[in-house]
This record gives sequence, C-alpha cells and structure tokens, in this order.
Amino acid sequence: MKGTDPRLVPYPPAFVARYREAGLWGDRTIADEFHAVAKVHPDRLAVAGLDSRLSFRELDARTDVLAAGLAELGLEPGDPVLFQVTNRVGSVVAWYGVLKAGLVPVCTLAAHRGHEIGAISRRVGAVAHLVEAGNRGFDLVGFAHDQQVGHPTLRHVLVLDELATLGADVDPATARKVVDGIQQGIDPDDVAVFQLSGGTTGVPKVIPRLHAEYWYNAVEYARSWDWTPDTRVAHLIPIIHNAGITCAVHAPHSVGAALVLGTADLDLSLPLLAEAGATHVLLGHGHFGAPGHPTFDAAAHSLTQVVLSGTKVPPALFDGLERRGLWSAQLFGMGEGLMLTTRPGTPRAARATTVGTPISELDEVRVLAPGTEDEVPDGEIGELCCRGPYTLRGYLDAPGHNARAFTSDGFYRTGDLAVITGIEGGRYIAIEGRIKDLINRGGEKISAEEVELLLLRHPRVRNAAVVAVPDPRLGERSCAFLVVDGEPLTLVDIQEHFAQLQVAKFKWPERVEHLAEIPRTLVGKVDKKHLQAIAAEGVS
Repeated sequence: MKGTDPRLVPYPPAFVARYREAGLWGDRTIADEFHAVAKVHPDRLAVAGLDSRLSFRELDARTDVLAAGLAELGLEPGDPVLFQVTNRVGSVVAWYGVLKAGLVPVCTLAAHRGHEIGAISRRVGAVAHLVEAGNRGFDLVGFAHDQQVGHPTLRHVLVLDELATLGADVDPATARKVVDGIQQGIDPDDVAVFQLSGGTTGVPKVIPRLHAEYWYNAVEYARSWDWTPDTRVAHLIPIIHNAGITCAVHAPHSVGAALVLGTADLDLSLPLLAEAGATHVLLGHGHFGAPGHPTFDAAAHSLTQVVLSGTKVPPALFDGLERRGLWSAQLFGMGEGLMLTTRPGTPRAARATTVGTPISELDEVRVLAPGTEDEVPDGEIGELCCRGPYTLRGYLDAPGHNARAFTSDGFYRTGDLAVITGIEGGRYIAIEGRIKDLINRGGEKISAEEVELLLLRHPRVRNAAVVAVPDPRLGERSCAFLVVDGEPLTLVDIQEHFAQLQVAKFKWPERVEHLAEIPRTLVGKVDKKHLQAIAAEGVS
C-alpha cells in the first residue's frame, strides 16, 4: 500500500531525511531484509516451535515458494490479508510468505469475532483472510467463509495447514525471481503491516507500519538487549501482535538469532524452552506465575535475560527471579511505536521500578500535563507523549481521532500516565496508569495502578485490578478485585496491609471482591468496564 494513500498520515519529509541520514531507516523492504540475513546465516536455527523447526535457509526457501503461490492465486502487491492464527511455525512461514508476495498482513487475533473482523476488514479493504483449522471451541474456517458474505473486497479464504500446496509446482529458483520482481516494485516507505491499537473500547484502530521504520524498530530492540546470532528468544504470548512480530520474529531474525515459539500453555512451552536452550524470554502479565511452575527451573537453565511486560511488576516476582540468578528487566511498548526498556547496564533499582528509556537515540519523549502541551517537571506525573523514527504519525482513515491523539507538533498522546525519575544519575520512565484510569474520591485523584501495585505487595495476592464505583457522597470510591492464594482476604486484611505500608488512607480500597481470574479484553488488557459492571451488580 503506497504512502500516497489519502487515508494515511505520512512522516514529514524532513523527518524521513533525518532518519535516513542517521542510518536508521534502510532502503530495503522487510522481505529483502530477511532474505539478506538468511543468506548470511543459512544453517542457523531460525524458528523452533512445538510443531517443527526451520533453519534460515529452509524458512527463506519455503516462504519464497509460498509467495509465488500467492501471486499465482491472483493476489497483488498491496492487497491486505487478515491473519487469524496462533503460535505455530506455520504462522511464521505465512508471515514472511505474505510479505514476500508484497501483501499487507493485518494483525487481528484468533479471538476476534464478527464485531471486530467485520469492521477492520472493511476499513483496510481486506482481500484475503488467513485462518487456522482445528481451533478448540470455534470454527475459524467456517467463520472466515461467513465473513465473505456481502463483503465488498474479501475474495479468498486461506487455511494455514493448506498453504504448503500453494506454489508447490514452482521450483525454488523461479520462486526467488518472482519475489525479487515483486519486491522491486515496493518502496521501503510503503505500508508493510497493519497492526491494531490496544484500546479497551470499540473496534481497535488501525496502525500503519512502514517497511523501513518497522524493521528498524526490531533492529533497535535487538540492539537494546545486546543480542547476537547465538541468542535464542522465547515467546509465549500471541505472535501475530506487535510485541510478537517486533520482539520475537523480526528482532531476533535481524541479527541471525532464533525464535523459540511456545504458547500460553506452560506445561508444553517450558519443556520447549529447556530443550531449545532459550537464552531470553519475555513474560507477559499472564505468565508472571511461571516461576512457580514445577518445570520452570529446568527451562531457565540457559536463560540470561528475563523481561517482564504488560503491567506493574510485583516486587516479589522481580526479587525472586534475581535471587535465582536470573537477570531481569522490563519492557513497555505499543503497536503505535515507542518502546522503552531497562537494558543491560541499567541500575537494578531502575530495572525493578521503571520501564527504562527509549530504545532509539532519536526517540523523543515528553511528559505533558494531560490535555495540554505543557511539560511537567521530572518527578511529576503527566501524560507520556512521543514521536520518533518508528512511532506512527496517524491512524488509518481516522482524521477526527488523530486530531485528538497527537499534539500540534506531531507527538503521539499515548494516554499513559508517566513520571520521569532520577536513579543513579540517569532519567528513567515509570508508568503510573492510564489517564482515564483514575478514581476521583471527593476531589482526590487516585491512580488505580498505584493501588494495584500496593495490593500486589501482599504475599497472598496473585493478581489485582482496581476500578471506580459510584458513591453518592464522594462521587467515586475504589473497589479492588483480587486473585489470591488460599482463603479470601477481608477488607480488614487489606486495610491492615495498607496501614503497614503507610499508605495515605484515601487510597485504601473500600470494597474487595474475589475472582478466579481477572477478565481481559481481546488484546490482553484488563477489562475494567467488565469489572465495573460486576461491581455495579454487586456479584463476583
């Protein structure tokens, strides 16, 4: 998809020139970048999954043939392809094959249904829908065919396990020539991928990612962790998502390193980590309990980096990993671009309590008073805003929203509350919640995430979420939803905990509910609207 599409907001030419002159943006497509790496590291492991393994040579050749097969189907460069697949090696093959065919992956989730897929597919003009057969509990193949009915552009349903038949009659040399011809017609500043926003309301917004900036994002991420071709990067959360593609597919492959592709099932994935010799693992909030799994220590024997992401990191988790000799760090990122890491060399206190610093030297970060363009001093909480060489300049076809989501000089308003704090002479960013995730108790603004972190310091609290509930006198009060080990905790138990921590009393939760698990949205964020509905009903 060309950068001249009027639905796109381009990077200003002066910034494009700056990023290229600095050597950040390259002049190749993602497909060509991957092919260049594969030629340098042909016999190294590219991906190891629960179903198979492929070297760079094998992955490169197989995806060439798939691209030729997709072209034979009549799919043309720029055509968007919906991805609804899970963590399988075949999904990685499909990813590069689609890119090599000049097509644009649209990163939906296997959990999305008609409400999301219908709106997203029409917004991008999807031409094909790639799904996986045999999903437990839902027929994605049948669903994809249903989505074609009345759709103005959706012509093809592709099934992951059947992709091997595409291009089967094309020899590898011919397939390579087909790919070369396709890639020569694509500009590195064209749209490569459509990612989706992580908002908790409505249909996700569409995030255009360009070939040059998206590959650079991955290169810089790998550099932030000092990865080499000997690194083996384990990933357990959905792969067709920004963190999965950037941090687990493109980033290791940019340096000739391997992806160890697991799933959310620790019983299956931890033995894979052990057998594959994983050296790096990203643990999202859903896997913060992994160190308590009986096979975790065996899986961790080769780990040199454990990165925690997705929510405030409980101090007990961080301390427990480090006591095991596992160097631990944090990541904060978004599909819109900006990534912050506590990379090697970051002081322990910063690694434990902040998400670090931007990965690029040309990332620009400001903390602004919410609703303004006024910077707040270090130490004060404000809205995290950013622009840089891999942060979007506008959502697809969303002029009204873009007018609110960006400052007058192009900084993206993330909606996250942040504070810049000084530690051992450095300036590090801590995330303090969301702008709308505040409880207004009689005029006192309480950060829900601050209270959640305090709750997580209780030895029996495994997970916590805090929401505002209406109050006729104070306007709002806080309700804490807890997942605990053992018997339920009473409100008195929580009050005693907060008293021991010497927390201001207006921040104490005033109601406690217990759940087996905290509900989450389709993109993995805590579903606070659902929790507020539970609180309003008075049942848990």
